[in-house]
Amino acid sequence: MRAIIIDDERLARKELKSLLKDYHEIEIIDECASPEEALKSIEKHNPDLLFLDIQMPEKTGFDLLQELDKSPKVVFVTAFDEYAVKAFEVNALDYLMKPVDPERLKETMAKLLSEDIEDEELYDVPDRGILSSNDQIFIKDGEKCWFIHLKDVRMFESEGNYVRIYFETFKPLVLKSLNGLEERLDQRLFFRANRKYIINLKWVSHIENWFNGGLQVVLKDGEKVEISRRQAVKFKALMSL
Repeated sequence: MRAIIIDDERLARKELKSLLKDYHEIEIIDECASPEEALKSIEKHNPDLLFLDIQMPEKTGFDLLQELDKSPKVVFVTAFDEYAVKAFEVNALDYLMKPVDPERLKETMAKLLSEDIEDEELYDVPDRGILSSNDQIFIKDGEKCWFIHLKDVRMFESEGNYVRIYFETFKPLVLKSLNGLEERLDQRLFFRANRKYIINLKWVSHIENWFNGGLQVVLKDGEKVEISRRQAVKFKALMSL
């Protein structure tokens, strides 16, 4: 599992890196001293995991996550305990206090590795590869079930550990990550607008310029979705002549 350590304190990065040497499943691919440096590194390396400080100059770890279009797994490493509730609201895997206790880190790593095994078991099924617009998908939400064509889905929305699927008048929730779903979708049809939404390009009615260099798309049913500044650059490159 490829990880990046993000902390403005050099000694804190060094200490954590030393503790992680005992876990061969973790490969530290970069260290960053600021959120701005981390943004560039995450875009370049596409890590599986972030060890993320919260209080840093100019921006917090939460601010950094807000700027990501898709977030890796996150373990917060901080000297402050008042952020614990907020950390789990953004679906952090764990919350470690500085100085990091080796036994507490062992619990975090057990949780992380256990989650990876469960993911492998959950998706140990014949791989259909990239799904096209004519492929059908099975959806179950509570007692209700649907079997629909992907082309009829106008939007996917991340809600914590779930994804809400928009089609016809229905909006069922399924236990799935938006990142994992994105890997299965044809990017010529489905576009990651921001960290929370994937939109069906066939459902776009029109596009407007938006704040800070971003875009806003209006779907045929009137729903509006912002394309982040970072993704707007990608969208223009993808869709231009």
